[in-house]
Amino acid sequence: MKRPNILFVMTDDHTPREMSSYGNPILHTPNLDRIGNEGTRFNNCFSTNALCAPARGTVLTGCFSHVHGIRGNSERADAIEYLDPNVPTFPELLRAAGYKTALFGKYHIRQDPRGFDTWCIHPGQGVYFDPTYIDDGKEVVKEGYATDITTDMALEFLKGLDGEQPFCLVYQFKAPHRPFTPAPRHAHLFEDIEIPQPETYGDDFATRKIAALAEDMKFDISLAPDYDDIPEGLSEGEKKDWIYQRFMKDRYRTIYGVDENLGRVLDYLDETGWADDTLVIYTSDHGYFLGDYGWYDKRFMYEPSIRIPLVVRYPNGGISGNVTDALVMNVDFAPTILDFAGVEIPEGVQGESLRPLLQGTEPDDWRTSVYYAYFEDSWVLHGKGAEAMSEPSFQYFTPHRIGPHRGVRTDRYKLIEYYAEGDYWELFDLQEDPNELRNVYGDEAYADLVVELKAELRRLQVQYGDLSV
Repeated sequence: MKRPNILFVMTDDHTPREMSSYGNPILHTPNLDRIGNEGTRFNNCFSTNALCAPARGTVLTGCFSHVHGIRGNSERADAIEYLDPNVPTFPELLRAAGYKTALFGKYHIRQDPRGFDTWCIHPGQGVYFDPTYIDDGKEVVKEGYATDITTDMALEFLKGLDGEQPFCLVYQFKAPHRPFTPAPRHAHLFEDIEIPQPETYGDDFATRKIAALAEDMKFDISLAPDYDDIPEGLSEGEKKDWIYQRFMKDRYRTIYGVDENLGRVLDYLDETGWADDTLVIYTSDHGYFLGDYGWYDKRFMYEPSIRIPLVVRYPNGGISGNVTDALVMNVDFAPTILDFAGVEIPEGVQGESLRPLLQGTEPDDWRTSVYYAYFEDSWVLHGKGAEAMSEPSFQYFTPHRIGPHRGVRTDRYKLIEYYAEGDYWELFDLQEDPNELRNVYGDEAYADLVVELKAELRRLQVQYGDLSV
């Protein structure tokens, strides 16, 4: 069988709720949707560490953060983390196996990319307009809008191929990351539409004491300085509603731009006849709070933060029209790509190939729980100046009052251990309480379940080697 081409597409901070194929009635994403409609859509895919750099390290290596070496975003100037050079990445392995490899767009790992024949990336977070890129090690400024430019580079790479050598194109967008800036041509989309507020918009955090401390997560507090056009004379509630509508509509506009540009690449694959022989994967690094609990951002092990979109298409690989509820993680992406490419999966890879799920069969021994481990404590930067930061020019960084925690999620329950806060735990019954408002840890009715889930959490720590704390 011919080895497939690989097109790996990733956005930053995108949620499944912002795709029409996952049920959004307002934001139409026909090109993202066509991947899943012609392939497989995963309803339960999770990021193992809901932060940009660690999630990207996991995607590249198929390993958890404590193994590949990037636990946080390296936001402190005196605490930069690096991807372990002894842990191979899937592009390195594909390149060694004869693939032509390329990377364009957002990378957000502090050292140069490994395993690519050519690469051109944003430095750090990057900017939306007239962005600086690092092009194979040299800084260049490219005029225009970042989403368009990244796609232009991807298409230029594809048009330079001979059609004989298989390729791996890692194609990654800055959007829809804060400051959620759309292209001018999309600036007025959704203007006359009111975005519905989430059910938890006015949460009081009655049973979740760590969440209650995270005032910085409230979008009406931390996003307010991003907008110099907030109308005067608004009440606090009206101001919150105004900011919510603005940031949500801007997010939708940036995602519309992503979908529009992805369509250009998918259309090119159709035009060249390469579509049937190309494994296309679309996902995001982690989720995002879209006003849930009155919040923005991610980090916490709550559903909006850890749940990510995953749609996959490979017509010649037996993938068509599947929808699966199996529990999968971003640690599974690298072994899946290597499996389809016929490249040996390194012994140290901690994920599982999704190939059987993609082909419509869930193995009897497929996992029944997923593991989450968040390590960063950006609150140490609270009140410190730009000189303490590794990227002082990025004006949209906000320290967050959430420290290291870990947890286990099954199809129905979630147990979270806030080990940096002493002996504090949360337990949620996701069937009875899908919004995770009622912490039932300590409720006698769940005592036996707590014992069971704690044992499962410790088992996963041993399985994945996360025994440092």
